[in-house]
Amino acid sequence: MASSSAVGKLSREEFRRQKDLDAARKAGTAPAALDEEGRPINPHIPQYISQAPWYLDTGAPSLSHQRRPFDDRSTDKLDNWYDRGAKAGPAAKKYRKGACENCGAMTHKKQDCLERPRKKGAKYSNKDIKADEIIHEVAAGFDAKRDRWSGYDPAEHKKIYEEYEAIEAARQKLREEEIDNQTTTDLAAVRKVAKAGKKEGKEADPDFGSSDEEDADDDKYADAADAVGQKLDTKTRITVRNLRIREDTAKYLMNLDPESAYYDPKTRSMRDAPMKNVPPEDAKFAGDNFFRFSGEAPEVQQLQLFAWQAAARGNDVHLNANPTQGQLLHHEFKEKKEMMKDINKVSILAKYGGEEYLERVPRELINGQTENYVEYSRTGQVIKGKERAKARSKYPEDEALVYTNNHTDVWGSWYDISSSTWGYACCHSIIHISYCAGEAGKEAALASTAQALLASSSVAEAEPSAQSDEAKARIEQNYSKKRVGEGDVSLDKDRLAEAISEEKKRKARGDKDDDRFSKKRKGLQSGSHDVTEEEYEAYRITRRNAEDPMANYVDSEAS
Repeated sequence: MASSSAVGKLSREEFRRQKDLDAARKAGTAPAALDEEGRPINPHIPQYISQAPWYLDTGAPSLSHQRRPFDDRSTDKLDNWYDRGAKAGPAAKKYRKGACENCGAMTHKKQDCLERPRKKGAKYSNKDIKADEIIHEVAAGFDAKRDRWSGYDPAEHKKIYEEYEAIEAARQKLREEEIDNQTTTDLAAVRKVAKAGKKEGKEADPDFGSSDEEDADDDKYADAADAVGQKLDTKTRITVRNLRIREDTAKYLMNLDPESAYYDPKTRSMRDAPMKNVPPEDAKFAGDNFFRFSGEAPEVQQLQLFAWQAAARGNDVHLNANPTQGQLLHHEFKEKKEMMKDINKVSILAKYGGEEYLERVPRELINGQTENYVEYSRTGQVIKGKERAKARSKYPEDEALVYTNNHTDVWGSWYDISSSTWGYACCHSIIHISYCAGEAGKEAALASTAQALLASSSVAEAEPSAQSDEAKARIEQNYSKKRVGEGDVSLDKDRLAEAISEEKKRKARGDKDDDRFSKKRKGLQSGSHDVTEEEYEAYRITRRNAEDPMANYVDSEAS
């Protein structure tokens, strides 16, 4: 099938021979077809893969249309460029036919000449004939032909820096010379010079001469006087505050742990410290809250709050319009407040007493404590420190002190194992939105269990003096997982002898085992239907060996 692409329309006989040849190649009896490069073609390749399309068909069996074409991209390299402006030897002495009519070079025409257009060209003046340029044949690829920086020398950009540095050095030198030449600072002498210049017909300021030169000089050095994080626009004279210095590390890059302090990208603020194990005084960035509550920032906030409150009461106080007045009023307000506080304290203590209860822990101990350290137990409970407040849910039970119907715990705080239901832990009630009964509810819930009801019925039937302990033992025996006759058994000798005599009388009467606890016997005897350890032991002792199915077994072979 691989060679079918090399032929056109075949006759019936040629098609049959082609099919036989393909079958033989697949069976391995005929050699495989070879492509243009002499490599064998796998005969099991389907026809839709081995057959080349009409626009790539070479007339011979081949798989080159399925391979990636070889692409030599060496011509696209940016370094493969020529030397611009190279001249080919010395210039000619006379004009040559076919050369440029403007400069006399043979490598271009007049319309392509880059020299200054001459009033009389080299063709007519036969003077200053330029040398021929070296034309390089650069084979540029698709990317290289469209590269806007192809052939650009990066060393040319250094000239811009050198020119700028030279201008700045000249300005600085000129400024130093002006300061050195200034020999007097007397304002009268300066005014005298200004008046003399005015007499000569020059316009000047009445006080200090022309201010245009000073403004221009200030604009020259305004950029050099920029503060860190600020930039002065010399045209509008507006100081632009940058959000942060570009050389500083961003806040969100100081700790890459996603569980660390939260960073707000909209306001670019991080309130908490990104590194909790580093003291705030030694940290490179301790959070916005640290800077907000350190230094004189709290005092400025208190001053601003005082100005707002005073303005709300009708006083003419504005912190930005008159900061000195606001600060003096705030200082006076604090003094009066402390004075009134002391007067009230002294008067209350003098009237009611109790000064000994106002003693407190020394401030050194209070300030030495911190709540940043949190210690947890193995069960997840907080032992030391203060845990971060968790997000509350939308349910009212999650809010503090929101309980219904006198309950002190929420619904679902207690689980009843016997009924497999949820309830309240304060009263053990399994009814939702029920009224809380407190400890009485717990006792009622305990008394309503099945085990408590059985215990109460057994105690009521038995005599309270003689059979109370016996009933408890029987109840424990019924609810225990041990069977009768198992475990540690303690038998009463008197009750065992009585049980043996009763068992012998029953066997003498010929009663069956089922008639032992019939209604007739129950009416005659007062007691429980449960089998005691003594009765079981009496039955085992008095049982005859004839009842044993292996009692009459005799081994004939052994005898």
